[in-house]
Amino acid sequence: MAAVGDLQFQEFDDAENLLAANRDATTISIGDPNEKPTNQRRSLGNWSRNADSDKTELLAGQRKSAAFWTFEYYQAFFDVDTYQVLDRIKGSVLPLPGKNFVRLYIRSNPDLYGPLWICTTLVFAIAISGNISNFLVHLGQPQYHYMPEFRKVTIAATAIYSYAWLVPLALWGFLMWRNSKVMNIVSYSFLEIVCVYGYSLFIYIPAAILWIIPIEWVRWITILVAMCLSGSVLVITFWPAVRDDHRRIAIATISAVLILHALLAVGCKAYFFDAPQIEVPGLSGSIASGNRTVTAVKTH
Repeated sequence: MAAVGDLQFQEFDDAENLLAANRDATTISIGDPNEKPTNQRRSLGNWSRNADSDKTELLAGQRKSAAFWTFEYYQAFFDVDTYQVLDRIKGSVLPLPGKNFVRLYIRSNPDLYGPLWICTTLVFAIAISGNISNFLVHLGQPQYHYMPEFRKVTIAATAIYSYAWLVPLALWGFLMWRNSKVMNIVSYSFLEIVCVYGYSLFIYIPAAILWIIPIEWVRWITILVAMCLSGSVLVITFWPAVRDDHRRIAIATISAVLILHALLAVGCKAYFFDAPQIEVPGLSGSIASGNRTVTAVKTH
């Protein structure tokens, strides 16, 4: 019994030492098990007040979004991870019939990160591939002196970014106007339309690399495949938005979308990858390179 008593006194001494070392520590009375610690009640009270304050702000509409000139405003447009971007790229390369690209990939979190980098990569892919193609076509011709054409980067950037922003802006305005006329038209936000157009251009990056091959039928097959895949993404996405409109207007809208998409591809191929003609001193006319027939008449 003496040993038990000594052990109890030793435990009380240890507890007293702990309380002396930390007098702010929370203690709980054994006699009242339902009693809550003072610090815990204080924390719960603060949390409750903060929750009530947040709820009041939300109900009163006092929570303001960041201004458009601040970094926080644009940060939300780039809030995506690598897996989301790769999943959206895969969806743009392999479109599935009946699977709306916006509803399946974009609507939960539209972004500008993927479209921005896809357009930038496509600009340099077209410009660099065009220079390499021009060099390979004229390789071995003594009258040709290779000079890199850096202006192609500027021209490619102007064409790609104008298409990726101005066409979605026009389409968004048109859909908003038709939505005020026809109630059943599906409405997309401007950011969603930009996102669709940006990701639909990804297929042109490997296509532009394949355009280096100086064989016309290979280039045209590549263009057709790229246009069919990316055009399918646009049709599957925007046809549900206009199908309830008047038949002629719906068909004209989708036709305009596809024609502009085809003009971009054909225009880039014609400007950046069709071999230019080389003027040779002492010859009347010029020598056309590539697979064309070379004809020249010597002048006296």
